[in-house]
Amino acid sequence: MITIKSAREIETMRRSGKITSKTLGMLMRVARPGMTTLELDRLAEESIRSLGGIPTFVGYQGYPSTICASVNDEVVHGMPGPRVLRDGDLLSIDIGTTLDGYVSDSAVTIPIGNVSAAASRLMRVTQESLMLGIARMQAGNRLSDIGHTVQKHAESHGYGVVRELVGHGIGTKMHEEPQVPNYGPPGQGPSLRIGLVLAIEPMITEGGYQVRTLRDGWTVVTADGKLAAHFEHTIAITEDGPRILTLRDIGEHEDVERYRPKEEIAALNAPTGGVTLTR
Repeated sequence: MITIKSAREIETMRRSGKITSKTLGMLMRVARPGMTTLELDRLAEESIRSLGGIPTFVGYQGYPSTICASVNDEVVHGMPGPRVLRDGDLLSIDIGTTLDGYVSDSAVTIPIGNVSAAASRLMRVTQESLMLGIARMQAGNRLSDIGHTVQKHAESHGYGVVRELVGHGIGTKMHEEPQVPNYGPPGQGPSLRIGLVLAIEPMITEGGYQVRTLRDGWTVVTADGKLAAHFEHTIAITEDGPRILTLRDIGEHEDVERYRPKEEIAALNAPTGGVTLTR
């Protein structure tokens, strides 16, 4: 069943999203060659708990860690461990926070050190695909309009769009109805309504869209061994249109400002010691 959130519930999810975004932004700043993915995981848990949240991923269906740390051909669900990050790696970090019973979920792919032009292009197009999908989250549109837009953009650049993993509704549980594929024809599925909150997460590959799961039972990799990228935000449909509840202060696409929640716009523009903060 698809649940519609009240304004109060969306505000709680926004506050959860601030913990997620602050923690993810911190990880983006500190990740560098020579670090292990386990070090990043420990920093993430410490950050979420210090900000009053609970790491959603820990214990979820038996998952042991705070983040998913997926490197190069790993699409999602890479488990943090002793792996050392190297110059030229692509690192996808997926993270979730529970606050007052409500979940936020976000992911980003970042370069470790100096990466190739091809890797940079894959990241750019995947992030663009996310933003284009968010733009389709308008009341009255149909659910499949989101995935159709993501697929069209990614495939126009010659990339694969993963079929076996999808976005999802989110609220008191990390995975709620509806599922949100990143592919398919437009104009299908339920109509989008004010109060719907979705986690949109394009998973785009440099080669074919086929994937496989490693023996650890979690890590999903590209079947052809080529690079993958993953970007995700938690977004609410409001009377003012889509609003991103997990906005970071680093590494965002320039279009995110049009989707900033009004509470954050007010905070940014509030006078502080006689000085007005501007964006």
